[in-house]
Amino acid sequence: TLEDGTKEAVVSTQSTGKMEVSVGQIANVVIWGNHSGTQYPDARHATLTLEDGTKKPLPEVFSDEAWLKSEFISSIQQRGAAVIKARGLSSAMSAAKAIGDHAHDIWFGTKEGCFTSMGVLSDGSYNIPTGVIYSFPVTIDSNGNWSIVQGLPQDDFSTEKMQATYKELLEEANAAASLA
Repeated sequence: TLEDGTKEAVVSTQSTGKMEVSVGQIANVVIWGNHSGTQYPDARHATLTLEDGTKKPLPEVFSDEAWLKSEFISSIQQRGAAVIKARGLSSAMSAAKAIGDHAHDIWFGTKEGCFTSMGVLSDGSYNIPTGVIYSFPVTIDSNGNWSIVQGLPQDDFSTEKMQATYKELLEEANAAASLA
């Protein structure tokens, strides 16, 4: 979805609050699936650029796996509702920011070695059936052509989360089809 770019920024911000690093030091957080409470923010593939410029896997630097699998995920999943509750207003500005971020990436491409999460048509990657619009990690070249990042290792926890958000998308599609 378009708001995934903003969600990534929030993920980075959430991480930086826990780790005390700047948002710009974190890259390649993945938002898998539907834009809903089942979306799966995945920091396992994220990198952290250290002060000396070297990059390290985020989970290697920040080893609180229990936090990454619980509080981290739920805070991102519930961010929209939290913004509305705190401000008494919609999170439309977040959506607008995400549109701008995605337009930038489509126009200029993603940085070398970096990807973004974007709702795109599945090609069967990561066991998500072909033809489903699903948020995947993607790279975008300077001509605006996107491709799903391949080969990111998935464990049982991630597979379960990714399938749960796919199941919700399928339920939504079936509900919409029943109205026709």
